[in-house]
Amino acid sequence: MSKSVTLKDVAAAVGVTSAAASMALSGHERISERTRAAVKQAADELGYVPSSAGRALRSQRADAVALIVPNSSTHVFGHLYFMHVLTGMSTAANAHDAQVIVSTNADTSSGGVAYERVMRSRTADGAIVTSAAIDDDHVQTLVASGLPVVLIGNYPHLERAVSVGIDDVTATERLVEHLVTVHGRRRLLHVTGTLDHQTGIDRRDGFLRAADTHGLSDVAVVEGDLSEASGAAAVEQVLASGAEHDGIVFANDDMAVGGLRVLRRAGIRVPDDVSVVGFDDFGLARVTTPGITTVRVPAEEMGRIATERLFDLVDRRTPSTTGQHTELPVEVVLRGSCGCDDDAGSPAP
Repeated sequence: MSKSVTLKDVAAAVGVTSAAASMALSGHERISERTRAAVKQAADELGYVPSSAGRALRSQRADAVALIVPNSSTHVFGHLYFMHVLTGMSTAANAHDAQVIVSTNADTSSGGVAYERVMRSRTADGAIVTSAAIDDDHVQTLVASGLPVVLIGNYPHLERAVSVGIDDVTATERLVEHLVTVHGRRRLLHVTGTLDHQTGIDRRDGFLRAADTHGLSDVAVVEGDLSEASGAAAVEQVLASGAEHDGIVFANDDMAVGGLRVLRRAGIRVPDDVSVVGFDDFGLARVTTPGITTVRVPAEEMGRIATERLFDLVDRRTPSTTGQHTELPVEVVLRGSCGCDDDAGSPAP
């Protein structure tokens, strides 16, 4: 078996030192363009493959980024959102010849472990945080630690943080406006996400703001936890109370699926008797009968852009002390559950 080609072999072929060859391959300005070209040609001809471990050691880079999920609760790892974010991160990391490390903690009472693992181990050049609760002080500690950090979502209390997200308030307002102005719905119910997360609060506030804008007085709010079971439980609770609603706004599609099941079992027709809308469009909304009108969240794009922003911080192209929020657009996708034609789903005008 032939031995692997080393940097020393490349240097010998060109007639320079190993140090000069290494600097030439890294594009160092102290090495002339002619020598850089000669070293690159020799490396290609000899089939030299640089050691990623050695490159990381020399540059003090780990060539890895971490995705921190404070705890592995069902609404994160059991949800397609996480896979979309991870796909987007991996796409961007691969373009930078880096790997993605996932750091989490199954015990919700000690979620700080997920942060500490990244901060102390130095196995990642920076971190992206998603699905953190609003009272999670570890996020602020991480942002202040000096480690490059990008947050996915909205963190109004962390003005100096770099973040990527969507406008959940406005998106929910658009859903309500569609139900009111197009389908004439006036007695609305909102089943929220977890209200210890900013996303849950923003979508609830968007619902209430739209209700106020349109002068709706017969509205109700029930808290869910983003699971299909909680959507079903919320609708069962409302039906048992005797309240009658002609429109239900769920904070995500999973809960909408659970709610549809309960409505069908109770003999309530969707959308004839009640319109139903969700939020996310990660897959479930397209396969129900009727299909669920929802907001399409660009989770994969959020993961990709968050990772690009992170590499900007790592490479010092963006000052780490300057907060910057990138807001991505969303679209309302109309399907049969609200009363629109249920073809393949179409964006709202």
